[in-house]
Amino acid sequence: MKFPIPAILIVFLFGFVSATKQQDPLVDLEAISDDFIYEIRYATPNNFLGETLYDCAQCLLRPEVADALVEANKYFQEKGYRIRIYDCYRPLDVQKKMWSKVPRATYVGNPYGNGSIHNRGAAVDMTLETLEGCFVEMGSEYDHFGRAAHIDNYDFSKEILANRKLLFEGMRKFGFSPIRTEWWHFSFRKNTGYGVLNTPLPCN
Repeated sequence: MKFPIPAILIVFLFGFVSATKQQDPLVDLEAISDDFIYEIRYATPNNFLGETLYDCAQCLLRPEVADALVEANKYFQEKGYRIRIYDCYRPLDVQKKMWSKVPRATYVGNPYGNGSIHNRGAAVDMTLETLEGCFVEMGSEYDHFGRAAHIDNYDFSKEILANRKLLFEGMRKFGFSPIRTEWWHFSFRKNTGYGVLNTPLPCN
C-alpha cells in the first residue's frame, strides 16, 4: 500500500535540502586540478577598477560547480584547448565595491538586490587558450563593458565567431550558461539554493 507524503514533510525535506546546499563548502579548484591556467584578475590591478580587490589569487567554487568545470576542461583539452580562469567566487564586500564604481545591473550584479552568481560560488569568468599557450581571440578584452562583449553580437570574423561557438557550446554541455553582455561569464545552471556569501578568501 502506498501512503501519501504529508505536505508538511515535503516542505521540511525541501527546506533541509536547500539549507544543506547553502552550507556546501567552497573548494579550491587548484587543489582539485592543475590543468587550468589561473589568471585571477581581481588579485591584481589589471581589471576594470584598476585596483587589487583580492588578497590572493584563488579560485573557490561550490564542489558541484568545480567538478563540472573540471569535466568541461577535459572536453576542451580533447579539442586542443584549455580553460584560463579570470574569476570564481567573489565575496559580497568586493561586489559592493564594484557596484560603487559601476552601478549598472547590465554589467555588475546589484549587491543590495540578488547579488551576483559569483557571490554564491557558482559562476566562473574564463576564456580558452591553446594547449601550446596561445591566446584565443573572442572579440573583446575581459571586463570590457560594451557591445563587443555581448554574446548576441555577430559582427566579427568567422574565426572569432567559431571560437565563441566552441566556448559556449562546450560550457553548456556541462551545465553552464553564458550571460548576454559578457562572453566570459558562465553561471552554473543548478545554482538555486546556493546562498550569497561574504567569506574572505582563505589566503595562506
